[in-house]
Amino acid sequence: MNQVQDQYEAYPYPERDPKDERKRLITGSPSHPFELDHFLFAGRRNWQQPLRVLVAGGGTGDGMIQLATLLQGAGRPYEITYVDFSTASRTIAQARAKERGLTGITFHTGSLLDAPEYGQFDYIDCCGVLHHLPEPQQGFDALSAALAPEGGLGVMVYAPYGRAGVYPLQEGFGAVLEGLSPQEKLRAAKQIFARLPDGHPFKRNPHLVDHEQSDAGFYDLLLHSQDRPYTVDQLDETLTKAGLELVSFTQPALYDLARVLPKGMDVPDTMNRVQSMTAAEKLRGTIKLHVGYAVKAGRAKEALARPSDLKLIPQLKGVAGPQLARHVQSRGVLAVNTGSGKESQPIPKQAAPLIGAIDGKRSLAQIASGAGLDPFAFHGRWAPVHKALADWGLLLYAQPL
Repeated sequence: MNQVQDQYEAYPYPERDPKDERKRLITGSPSHPFELDHFLFAGRRNWQQPLRVLVAGGGTGDGMIQLATLLQGAGRPYEITYVDFSTASRTIAQARAKERGLTGITFHTGSLLDAPEYGQFDYIDCCGVLHHLPEPQQGFDALSAALAPEGGLGVMVYAPYGRAGVYPLQEGFGAVLEGLSPQEKLRAAKQIFARLPDGHPFKRNPHLVDHEQSDAGFYDLLLHSQDRPYTVDQLDETLTKAGLELVSFTQPALYDLARVLPKGMDVPDTMNRVQSMTAAEKLRGTIKLHVGYAVKAGRAKEALARPSDLKLIPQLKGVAGPQLARHVQSRGVLAVNTGSGKESQPIPKQAAPLIGAIDGKRSLAQIASGAGLDPFAFHGRWAPVHKALADWGLLLYAQPL
């Protein structure tokens, strides 16, 4: 086995105890059904139709467990193919699925580079894997080949600026601990880490916590032997080479250059979408990973749900409509989690009744009708709600499960 495989056999990541499935469900991005519908199927997916899924490099199973649990709980049909080269990780993922009584999942020990051999998929989950391949482009190419023409990919790759301090430590540990077993590397690295000066860039980076949470987290963050981050433009270039196109990141507000610039300063007309997002990433300096959705080239515009379609159904993620409406009515501002802190997002108090009407069943047209607003007036009232919530991943347009 190579060093990467040795690592995940010794320290499956993320560290999970299958018995914990009895008391909690880990949710997140990518691979929430509402996100799939919003970013890949224009908010109009028929969940009565089976969803064919590939979980490529599934690790200990977070994305797979989330998706299967929510679909099975709603009685929606699915077929999931899980692939990972670590038998230890696969064992944990299988045990978690068994603990929840999940069916419709087949498990394979293998490489995601062989993805096309498993067929064509409506959705492919590949979270935290591609940046660990010897030749990541080959991974993107393989997933593209396994993607059905009308399907989509949910992906997470590391970003460089929010991981300040990580890569010098990886290189330093790699140089001095070469030849040791994973267990010996971890033990020695922790001793070295304890002697790092307080001024080390890593110790001054408040956004990285994996090394404090588990041995697997420490190893994955600081001892990984194969780890390359992507800037926005590098990710775009890689997707393009694979015949793919980015639909959106799950929190597009993070990449909105206009939000970074001072009031009165416009985004230069000479910048295209990718250049603008790349500049925003550099100016923020805290983005440590990119989470987004991609489709076959040329399909991004039709894949993304847009509020101009009043037949769409808004879904709130992580908060109930009435509760959020009361907060907006009282304060007129919402503190959103940016991944590196909080950012205040104003929402007009007059929009509170519209937010309160979001129940996961009513369409935008029904919410507008209930508020006595014609389409033009509704769009004017809804636009700041969309900007405040959808751009931060808190509002999605999706068919109910």
